[in-house]
Amino acid sequence: MENKLMELSQLLVSKGYSLSSVESLTGGLFSQTMTSISGASKFFKGALVTYMSEEKHRILGISYEDIDQFGVVSQEIAMQMCSHGQQLMASDFCISFTGNAGPDAMENKPVGLVYIGVSCFTKTMVGCYHFQGNRNEIRQQCVDMGISILIDQIKNFY
Repeated sequence: MENKLMELSQLLVSKGYSLSSVESLTGGLFSQTMTSISGASKFFKGALVTYMSEEKHRILGISYEDIDQFGVVSQEIAMQMCSHGQQLMASDFCISFTGNAGPDAMENKPVGLVYIGVSCFTKTMVGCYHFQGNRNEIRQQCVDMGISILIDQIKNFY
C-alpha cells in the first residue's frame, strides 16, 4: 500500500489538487495515513472526524431527519459527509468514510458494511463495500480502498 500512497501523493501534487477527509468509523486513520507522507502539506488540507451523529449534524449540517431515515451507515449520509466536507474545507477532493467496524451489528447493518464517498469538483460518488476482519482490520481496509478510489478518480476523470 505504500506504493499506492506515494502514487496518490504524486498525482495530487502534480495536478495541483487539494484533498480533505470526513471520517467516522476510521476515526482519523485516513488523515493519519495522509500526514505520514513527507510533503503532505502540499495537498492535504485537513480532516473532520465526526464520529457521533450529533457532530455529523452540528459540524456538517446533516439533518437528524436524514440520520433517522437512512442511518449513519448509509449511502445518503456518506454522500452528504463528503459533499459538505468539501465545501467546509474548500478542497478539490473530499473523501468520507462511514460504516460499521464492529464488533456488533448497528442499525440492523452487519459488521464490515462500509460506504466511502468522494466529492470532486462538482460531482459526488459513493461506493458500498463489505470488509472482513476485526475492527482495526476493517478500518485499515477502508483507508486502503479510499486511497485506491482516489487514484482511480484522479487518473480517469481529471
